[in-house]
Amino acid sequence: MSHPLVERLASLRRRIFDAWRVLGIDAQLSDIAALEVESSAPDFWSDQERARRESQKLADLKDDVGTWQTLRKDVDDLIDLIQVAEEEKDESTLAEMESSVTMLEDRYGTLEFSMLFSGAHDASSAVMSIHAGAGGTDAQDWAEMLLRMYVRYAEKKGWKVRLVDESRGTEAGIKSATMFVEGKNVYGHLRGEAGVHRLVRLSPFNADHLRQTSFALVEVLPEVDESVQIDIKPEDLRIDTFMSGGKGGQSVNTTYSAVRLVHLPTNIVVSCQNERSQQQNKETAMQILRAKLLKLREEEMAKEKKELRGEFHSAEWGNQIRNYVIHPYQLVKDARTDFETTETEKVLDGDLDRFVEAYLRMQAEKRDMSGELNKE
Repeated sequence: MSHPLVERLASLRRRIFDAWRVLGIDAQLSDIAALEVESSAPDFWSDQERARRESQKLADLKDDVGTWQTLRKDVDDLIDLIQVAEEEKDESTLAEMESSVTMLEDRYGTLEFSMLFSGAHDASSAVMSIHAGAGGTDAQDWAEMLLRMYVRYAEKKGWKVRLVDESRGTEAGIKSATMFVEGKNVYGHLRGEAGVHRLVRLSPFNADHLRQTSFALVEVLPEVDESVQIDIKPEDLRIDTFMSGGKGGQSVNTTYSAVRLVHLPTNIVVSCQNERSQQQNKETAMQILRAKLLKLREEEMAKEKKELRGEFHSAEWGNQIRNYVIHPYQLVKDARTDFETTETEKVLDGDLDRFVEAYLRMQAEKRDMSGELNKE
């Protein structure tokens, strides 16, 4: 009979092999080899933007695959060491190795989280927009609080944030804001944040200091890769230019550099004003428009599939996904996962990982259940 530590490691190795298969690591190794050949071509850097993206993709793939390869090797090496210690009846060494086994199990638990990013665009960067809803000045202040929360969350993750559009409130806060959040698995982390966020607190904006309920809408879109085909006809676009209302800088607030795009067939409106030139604002706005059109196309396809299965239910805009209560008690609770915490200040300061993980695990369970039902 094998030593209990060897049995634990054998179980861990089976889970690693399962993850290896689910994540398609063998296919990722092939992608790494292909990207290495491509990056060594003489003309690779002729298109610097594309080369930068491909280089980052290669680095991310190597990092992901290398972490799993190292864990797999460390498990095999430790099994060999424990078996040698068992043959030599070296009990003190076996006792010391128990902590090493636990450390490897913990490393797997951390890596297992990456398996939750199984969506088609989860590895992408994201475009995030925040819009003040019902509640007047309180809602605009709440929208700015959410903007700060997501910027802090991105900073904790080491992501890059680029604010491309912002409409300030009359008295305080913001009416809306749009930003690019760039980094690894950004969309996978943030996609569950899309929806209505509800705040309950004592209002700092009325003389009676009464309790106020405010709403804000968060939109999250994947940054669309150029390889994704999104057909935008020139005749379907109306392009307006206006003077930027940004915070200033060279040429900002002095020229008509801000751009608003209206996609006439869908009535989608996108604006950008924080770039230095009208051309840069137009390119950024087009990038956001492509992301919105991709999202619309995917939502229509998903709706059609649900209708064919008899599962379709219309979504109501007013159904909040998360409640943030600051008065008369402290509580942040997600309406979908039921995960909650009384540490409201930490959440509003960007401590969102527990909410993100709860949502991703809920989605994974739904996929598993759906898979089982399809098998039946």
